[in-house]
Amino acid sequence: MTALQGSPRFTGFIRRLVDEGHISAENMQQAMLSAKKANQDIVAYLVSEIGLSGLTIAETISIEFAEPVFDISAYDASQIIREGLDEKLITRFRVLPIFKHSNVLFVATSNPTNIDAIDAIRFSSKMQTEAIIVEHAKLEKLIEQQFAEESTFEFDDDFDLDLDDGTSTPQPQDSEDEEKGEEAPIVKYINKLLVDAIRMGASDLHFEPYEKSYRVRYRVDGVLRNITNPPLQLANRLASRLKVMSQMDISEKRIPQDGRIKLKLSKTKSIDFRVNSLPTLFGEKLVLRILDPSSAMLGIDALGYEPEQKELFMQALDKPQGMLLITGPTGSGKTVSLYTGLNILNREDTNISTAEDPVEINLEGINQVNVNNKVGLTFAAALKSFLRQDPDIVMVGEIRDLETAEIAVKAAQTGHMVMSTLHTNSAPETLTRLRNMGVPSFNIATSVNLVIAQRLARRLCSQCKAPVEVPQQSLIELGFTEEDLANPDFQLYQPVGCSECREGYKGRVGIYEVMKVTPEISRIIMEDGNAIQIADASNKAGFNNLRRSGLVKVMQGVTSLQEVNRVTSE
Repeated sequence: MTALQGSPRFTGFIRRLVDEGHISAENMQQAMLSAKKANQDIVAYLVSEIGLSGLTIAETISIEFAEPVFDISAYDASQIIREGLDEKLITRFRVLPIFKHSNVLFVATSNPTNIDAIDAIRFSSKMQTEAIIVEHAKLEKLIEQQFAEESTFEFDDDFDLDLDDGTSTPQPQDSEDEEKGEEAPIVKYINKLLVDAIRMGASDLHFEPYEKSYRVRYRVDGVLRNITNPPLQLANRLASRLKVMSQMDISEKRIPQDGRIKLKLSKTKSIDFRVNSLPTLFGEKLVLRILDPSSAMLGIDALGYEPEQKELFMQALDKPQGMLLITGPTGSGKTVSLYTGLNILNREDTNISTAEDPVEINLEGINQVNVNNKVGLTFAAALKSFLRQDPDIVMVGEIRDLETAEIAVKAAQTGHMVMSTLHTNSAPETLTRLRNMGVPSFNIATSVNLVIAQRLARRLCSQCKAPVEVPQQSLIELGFTEEDLANPDFQLYQPVGCSECREGYKGRVGIYEVMKVTPEISRIIMEDGNAIQIADASNKAGFNNLRRSGLVKVMQGVTSLQEVNRVTSE
């Protein structure tokens, strides 16, 4: 299903990146298609979405063009050429004119093959242009510092806003005059917080009122960080503004509500926020989950599966029927894994339907249904309707009850591929959870093909990670084997911290337990065996559990032992 049509032909630095093994040909072709679809420069896409090192790309381009890499971090920003140039061109094309000589303007770029960018600067400046190769992240940082609108907004002692006492009922800002009036600072503040979160790569935002304070936190790389503490008196106005943006009822504060915000960043790119409000003791807490459609286009190679795990996943997707289950806590990347599978299966000759609560990522070619319990459109009801529309593949956002589980199992047994999620701690527990729901053991054993449990761990920054020595006895107690320690290449790394990362980490990687339901595991299920027995059989079959998969990532230098200890049990 993933076979590419013919052998892809790459040129220039793209070909060199593939030939030198920095990225697979399949993943590069997918990246080029996704970057083109998102109207994004390929270098920017490879760095931000695939996770390739900006330095590696710059050095590869340097070899290809026989030109040195210029360290723009050491450049005096006061020398940036601004005269006669439209700053919008600089921020749009992500290039930076840094000096001129005679009638030649030297332009810093992370992708000298982007002819449109060079031509736009040449036309605007009316000068000849020469490209200078720089690292993408360093260039982005300098452009943001010099040209992007300041994205943080702090209240200071001179901030003049008519604060209420928290007893008045906020009114929706329906008119343009009101929006530009007394609520304009709140509008500006919220908008900047949303933009800040996107730029920092946050996965969600938390607006939290307390008795004597108010705080806004972002979750970045899985860890919550305090960002700002606006005055407590603004709690109602902040909540009201967010609820208006997400089309909630601002007069209703007694019950939780769900909503959605679409923030348009440019003509071609927008980001959705899934919003939930919750009445707490001292006001409404709102949490915004950032939904980035590009995360579903990364390709399976970018998710962090080991080769044998990827092979099991692909084999399960190739089957015409059966059930593929993904489990893990909220925020562990289950949705991205599901959509990655759906994206692989999404072809002209395949009918795919999904029932979600709510739909997080919109995919062209897939029939997506928003579950609405208030009107009776439950997971079970949607599933029943799907089966009347000749589906090939069905995805259920979550199996929550016996009715949904039974319909999903029957669909898997009658010629359909069913994909879904559950909330359990491990793959073996997923199978016993279905039995505890009331699904007969025989149906579980004959319908489930594969179970994936997953967590997300922070990646060590490749620029600053440092080797660390740990006593062998401690390593054995933590789960490493004698065979691991005997490997001459065995080396652990620890986070350090630099200008390119946060606390020594940059991005996240998946840690997976991929368990195929073998004949032995099926037998244990039929005999009503428990999760421990299933786990033992899985281990004997050679399937790594979450802990072992995490330790493999540690030995590969992808993450640290501390991080694996944080996200998996010993």
